Formats: sequence, C-alpha cells, structure tokens
Amino acid sequence: MADASEAPETLETLQARHRKEQRDLVSRITQKKKQASKKTRKGVNDECERLEQELKERQARELATFNGENPHEEPALEEEQDIAEVEEGQVNGVAMAVENLTIDSGREQKHTTEQNGPKKKKNRAKERLARRAAEHDALVAQAKEEAANMPDLREQERTRMEQHFGKYGVEVKEIRADGHCLYAAVADQMETRGLGLKPRIQVKTQEEAKLPDYKRVRYAAADLIESHPDDFAGFMEEPLDVYLQKIRETGEWGGHMELMALARSYGVNINVLHSDGHVDKIEPGDDVKDEDDKEIWLGYYRHSHGLGEHYNSLRNVS
Repeated sequence: MADASEAPETLETLQARHRKEQRDLVSRITQKKKQASKKTRKGVNDECERLEQELKERQARELATFNGENPHEEPALEEEQDIAEVEEGQVNGVAMAVENLTIDSGREQKHTTEQNGPKKKKNRAKERLARRAAEHDALVAQAKEEAANMPDLREQERTRMEQHFGKYGVEVKEIRADGHCLYAAVADQMETRGLGLKPRIQVKTQEEAKLPDYKRVRYAAADLIESHPDDFAGFMEEPLDVYLQKIRETGEWGGHMELMALARSYGVNINVLHSDGHVDKIEPGDDVKDEDDKEIWLGYYRHSHGLGEHYNSLRNVS
C-alpha cells in the first residue's frame, strides 16, 4: 500500500518519468544493436520493437489514467457512443426545425433542415488517440536527442584500455560474452602462452579430454576450492556444494575468488588490467609459485558488453 503522505504524481512528474524511461530504453536499444551480430540482428530488432511497443502502450495507459479516462476502454466503443450522440443531435435538430415552421415558409424551412442537418460532432476518441500518439512521438524524439548527447561509456572504456596496452606489450583478444568469459579468457592465456591447461590438482571428471577449454578451467577452479574449503567459505553466500555445482555445470559468472583459485591451481600470477590503468595482481602463494614467475594477463571491462562485467584475454604482442 502506498504511503498516504506521498504526494500524488503530477502531469509534469509523469511526463518527466516517461522521458527518462524513453531515454533509458533508447540507450538499451542502442547497446543491443551495437552488440548484435549478423546471426542475432533480426532477433535483436524484433525484441527492440517489442520493447518500444510495450513502453508506448504502458505510458499511454498511465496518461489516460491520469486524465481520468478508462485506459482499458476500447476506442470502438467510444466511437459508437459518439455516433449515438450524433444521431441524437440529428433528431433534436429536426424537432427544433419543426417547431420553427410557419404556414407560409414551412416547406422551404423543412427542405433546408433536411438538406443541411445538424453539424456533425468531432470524433473525440480519435482525437484522444491522435493526441496521445503525438505526445509519445515527442517523448521518443526528446529521448533520442538526449541519448545521442550522452557519453558513450563503452567507447570511452575501450579507448582508455587501449592506451595502456603498449605499456605492458599486450593486445586484446575478444572473448565471447556468454557467462564463461573469465574461464575462456584464462584458457586462451594458458594456451597462447604455452602453459597448458593441466592444473596442479587434477580435475574430477573422467572425460577431461572431451571438455571444451573453458570447461576444463571451470573444473580446475572448482576442484581447488573444494580441496581448500576453509580458504574460500568466508566469501560464499550459499553452501559449498551448491556453489561448486554452479561453477562446474552452469554459466555462472566468475570473479575474484575464482581467479584466486585458478592462480593457485595453475601456479601462475594473474594480472587484471582495468581501464584506469590499475592492475590487480593475484599471486598463487609461495607454496605453489614457480621459480620462473609464469604470468597471464586479462582485461576487465564494466561497460563494453551487454551482460555487464566482462573479461578479455590480453595476448602478448607478436
């Protein structure tokens, strides 16, 4: 139940909210279309059209409710009411004309009334629909204009990342944004740097050779955590077995804890470059660290992919 002390929404605040919703939708649609591939473009376009239509219909209903109208009333019913009013006006007009007839001018006046009839009333239902459509179009135009003037965070982040690549002698290898990006990026680093994917602690599965590379990395992280539960339990918000099942068998995102486990499992230093130039250094620990200081590089992105946080592989410049 809404707070009784909360002020009701005014027309100005309603329109402001609608404009913000339009800006947000335009921004979402822009990002979706930028990220669409040839295979997914049609589906993305269909989804964008659906989102636009749903927002348009909802905002029209809210505006109708604010104006004291019934948002669920069918326009056809309103038109029938208008037609009935017109017909009633026609009857009343004829009656008035009859009352004004005189003996001398009766025929002429009756003929005039039948020819001209009462003035047809405007279709108020169509006018309301046209007004709503115009208001919606104005909101969309304003939202698009404001979205066009918003900073492109994705492009800014990519530009800043590229400015740091030369310092570390790396270049980006784009990893698919599908929930497995951290593991796929680590797999790409281990293979391209000639380190291999065999962990210090062997994975549990009996079909290791048949697993895709990112899956082998998932198992390596899960097995290390499972064998050292006391080192990781404090970071978990759910039972250990549930967490491990998500790592091994789902597309659950990986984060800092999984990177810690992988650094120890593979005995490598993991460097994570951020767009501000900061580098997170995750070390395996002295008990498993190799003398040759093996290392891999990942790039961490917050704005460049629709799913949210993302990791790319940063390969050595050949």
